[in-house]
Amino acid sequence: MNVITDLRNRALSLLKSFYGYNDFRPGQYEVVEALAGGRDALVIMPTGGGKSICYQLPALLFPGRVAVVVSPLIALMQDQTMALRANGIPAAALHSGQDDATNRRIIDAAMRGRLQLLYISPERLLSDCEMLERLPLSLFAIDEAHCISQWGHDFRPDYTALSALKLNYPQVPIVALTATADAATREDIVNQLGLKEPYRYISSFDRPNISLTVIRNPAQGERLKTIVRQAKRNPLDAGIVYCLSRKNAESVAKQLVKKGVNAACYHAGMDTPSRDRTLKAFLCGEVQVMCATVAFGMGIDKSNIRWVIHYNIPSNIESYYQEIGRAGRDGMPAEAIMFFVYPDLVIRRQFADATTQKNINHDKLRRLEDYIVTPMCRRRVLLDYFGEKAACDCGNCDNCRNPIGRFDGTIVAQKALSGIKRSGETIGANLLVSLLRGTMSTAVRDAGLHRLPTFGCGADVTANDWQYFIRQLIIMDYIAVADDGRLSATEKGMEVLRGRLRVELCMPESGRPAAAAKRKPTAIIADADEQLTTQLKILRSLLAKMEQKPAYIVFSDATLVDMSRRRPLDMESFLQVQGVGDVKANRYGEIFMNVIRAFRDLGTSPAGKVGKDVLLRFNAGRAVQEIADELRITPGAVLRHMAILIDRDLIVYFHDIIPLEVYRAISDMTRTKTKEEIGLLYPDGQAAVAFAIMRHFERWNSRRPTTPWPK
Repeated sequence: MNVITDLRNRALSLLKSFYGYNDFRPGQYEVVEALAGGRDALVIMPTGGGKSICYQLPALLFPGRVAVVVSPLIALMQDQTMALRANGIPAAALHSGQDDATNRRIIDAAMRGRLQLLYISPERLLSDCEMLERLPLSLFAIDEAHCISQWGHDFRPDYTALSALKLNYPQVPIVALTATADAATREDIVNQLGLKEPYRYISSFDRPNISLTVIRNPAQGERLKTIVRQAKRNPLDAGIVYCLSRKNAESVAKQLVKKGVNAACYHAGMDTPSRDRTLKAFLCGEVQVMCATVAFGMGIDKSNIRWVIHYNIPSNIESYYQEIGRAGRDGMPAEAIMFFVYPDLVIRRQFADATTQKNINHDKLRRLEDYIVTPMCRRRVLLDYFGEKAACDCGNCDNCRNPIGRFDGTIVAQKALSGIKRSGETIGANLLVSLLRGTMSTAVRDAGLHRLPTFGCGADVTANDWQYFIRQLIIMDYIAVADDGRLSATEKGMEVLRGRLRVELCMPESGRPAAAAKRKPTAIIADADEQLTTQLKILRSLLAKMEQKPAYIVFSDATLVDMSRRRPLDMESFLQVQGVGDVKANRYGEIFMNVIRAFRDLGTSPAGKVGKDVLLRFNAGRAVQEIADELRITPGAVLRHMAILIDRDLIVYFHDIIPLEVYRAISDMTRTKTKEEIGLLYPDGQAAVAFAIMRHFERWNSRRPTTPWPK
C-alpha cells in the first residue's frame, strides 16, 4: 500500500470513528492531505460546508501533537470544544472566562500531548509566546480568517499580528479558513499570514437549501407576525432575528415574549455574564428565538437554526451571506427573510459615510441594493457578488416562486454588447449608457464614442432601465466586469452578438412589494419518516436538557432524518447512520432505538391507531380538547392515550397536558391514598397522566431535568 493510499485510509477511518461519516465532502480530503504533508492552505467554504473537519482531522492524524486553532470569540471556542469532546476528541480552549488554575491545567495537558486541538484567541496566542514554544505543534488553523484583511467585512486589528506565526514557526503548516472572502480579501489573507504557495480550495458559495425572501415596505405588525409565524412553524428548532440597533433587538424580543414566543436579546451593550447566559440558553434550546445585533453569531455551530430574519438590512452582502449562513448548517431546508424599508438604507449610508473606506463601503451598499430590488433570481445576484455564475435560476427564492414578466431581450443585449465591442472594451457601465442613449457629454466626446455606429441606438430606453438591463447581463455572464470597472463581452455574450443565443430579461419594475407567502396553520404530518423525526427531535431535546448541552451536540437534524429513514434496531445498523460515531453510538444508541421500536409498534391495533393519531396531533400543537374534537372521542380518552405514550417515552413534555398544580396535588396524594382513590378524585384521565409522568421521572432518575416539569 503506497503512502497516499495509506493516508486516505487512515483519514477515512478517523472520519467514520469520530464523526460518523463514510466519506469526505468535496474538497475536504484534499485540504487534509495538503496539511498532513506540511503545506499551507487557504479554505473558502460556505457556513456549514465542513470547514472544521479540514483542520480537525489532520490534527487527529498526529497523536501526541496539538493543533492550535485561533478563534475570535470565547463562545465559538466553547461551542467547538464541546462538540469535539462529545465525539471523543481531546480538545480544550484557553480564555479569560476560566480561572488561572483551569488554564494552567489545559496548557499542561497540551504540553504533554494529551490534547489534539487547543482553541485560543489571537490576543492570548501572541501574548503567551513562551507557552507556544513548549507545545508539540501539528498545525495552526486561523478560523474566520477574513478578520485579518482590511478588505474583509469584519476586520480585526488583533488578527494582523498573526503574521508572526510563519516567521517564528516556518515548518508548521497554517490553514486559513473563512466562509466569506472575495478575490481581493483572499489575496490579502495569504499575504498577511505569509502563506507559502498554499493549497487553495474555493468552494461554491451556493447554499441551495436556504430559501431567500425580501419583504419590501412591511408594516410594523407584519414584521412581528412573520417572526411569530416562523417560530410557531418550527417549534423544535431555533431562529435568529438580526436588528440594526440594541434598542431594536430589545424591543423585538419583548414583543415576541408577549406573543408567547420564547425569545431573548443579545448585543454588545450587555455585560459579559448576561451575554454568556443568553448565548448558553439559546444553544441549549431554552431560548428559541435570539434577537440580536451583528455582535451575535460568528461561527456559532448550532445546526438546528432553521431560519434567519433580518429585521433591518445588513451593511453589505458579505455580512448578509455570513449571517444567513447560520441557518441550515446541517444541509436541511432553511429560510432567510429580509425586511426592507427605505429609512434603514438611509441609516446604512450614514454609517458608510462615517468610515475610513467610504467609497468602498458605499459601493458594497449599492451591491446590496441590487440584491434587494432585483426582480431576478436572488441567488444569481448573491453568487455573482462572489464571482460565481449560476447556470440557471434557483427556484428557491421569492422572485423564482413569484416571477414578474419577462421578455425577449436579445436585441437589448446585442445593442449593449455591440457598444462594448465597438468601444474597444475600454468603458464602464455609465459611459456605455451614455453611448447607447446618445448623450453628448464631455466624457463621451473625449473618448470619441459619439462617432460610433451604436451612438444613440438605445435612446428609447431610460438611463435607469439601461443600468438595470446591463446589471442583468453581467449576472447572467454575458458581460464581464474588470477590477477597474471596464466592461467586456464574454464567450456567451459573443454568441448573442452572432445571433446564436436568445436572451430573456426581466421587465423593468420599481417598487414591487415582495409579499410574504401565506402560511397555513400547522398541519398534521402525514409522512411516517417525518413523524418519527419529530419524535427523535423531542427525545434529543430531553437528553440535551438533562446533559446541559445544546441539542445539536447530541445529534444534528440531518442525522435524525437519516435515522428516521434507516430506523436502526441494532448497534451495527445504528452505526451506519450518517453522523453517528463510536462514542455517540455507545452513549445514545439504545435510547434512540427504544423510541424507534416504540414508534414502529404504535398503531398495530385499533387502540394503537388512535394513540398514534393523538400523538401526531399533540406534536402539531393541538390542545387536548382540540384533539378530542378532531378524533370524536372524549378528552378523558385523549389523556388516557397520552398516559400510554408517556410510558413509551413518545411524549416527554407535559406542560400542555395537565396543569403543574394538578400533577403536584396528585403526586402528594400518593403518600396517603391508593391509585384507585386518586382516580375517583381526578377522573377523565388526569390521574393516569400524572402516574405516567411519575413513572417517567423514575425511569430517567439520574438524568432527571433540573425542572420537574419539562417544557
